[in-house]
Amino acid sequence: MKKNLFEMGAKFEDGWSIEKESKEIVVKAFNEHNLKINKERRRGKVVTIVGPFFLEKEELKKLLKKIKSIVGAGGTIKDGSIEIQGDKGDLLKELLIKEGFRF
Repeated sequence: MKKNLFEMGAKFEDGWSIEKESKEIVVKAFNEHNLKINKERRRGKVVTIVGPFFLEKEELKKLLKKIKSIVGAGGTIKDGSIEIQGDKGDLLKELLIKEGFRF
């Protein structure tokens, strides 16, 4: 029977510990954001993407709800950015500048 010559591992008695990664949300003030607007075609339709936002999830949801009602289009949140249906780049930029965001 062959013996394994190479072993990997750590003994936790030797000062090692397991640390869970903290997923802290970095919240920035509105004037510290540097937003970008992109347009993509998905299934033949235009989607306007604005972001990245560094807000708490609830604040971002409130902002999305306000944008959707003013713009009159559907939208969602993905990876810290807001996606709005249609070619609404100019309208979104104007609206977000009034809210205090930078581009």
